Amino acid sequence: MLVRLLYVSRAVDKDCTQAIESILESSRQHNLGNGITGVLCYGGGVFLQAIEGGRSAVNTLYNHIVADKRHSDVVLLHYEEIAERRFGGWTMGTVNLSKLNTSIVLKYSERPEFDPYAVSGKVSLALLEELMATASIIGRA
Repeated sequence: MLVRLLYVSRAVDKDCTQAIESILESSRQHNLGNGITGVLCYGGGVFLQAIEGGRSAVNTLYNHIVADKRHSDVVLLHYEEIAERRFGGWTMGTVNLSKLNTSIVLKYSERPEFDPYAVSGKVSLALLEELMATASIIGRA
């Protein structure tokens, strides 16, 4: 059974460039062999990540993420059983939230800076869908 999970967290290190590189490297190595796909968005010290795959693999990965010392304030935004993957082309695609077009952000947010803590999981997922449709996600596997 496939599931999709969406969470938000804060980077412990405000200059999270090194953490992002580390997360992406370990994600891409781990995810391919475990049937996990998804996208990692980052910016302003915040991570927004969607992960898809088998229920057991996704749940195990999420528990690992919650315990990961590179994150704090981990909040589960959305969890659902799915018939098909939306981010199946990426072992872990990336989006820099601070470089998004303001008009796209304002479509889903009260302010020109996207804050996943201030919107519903469905809104965050809708933004990810639009980013995918506009080819804003990089790192296709």
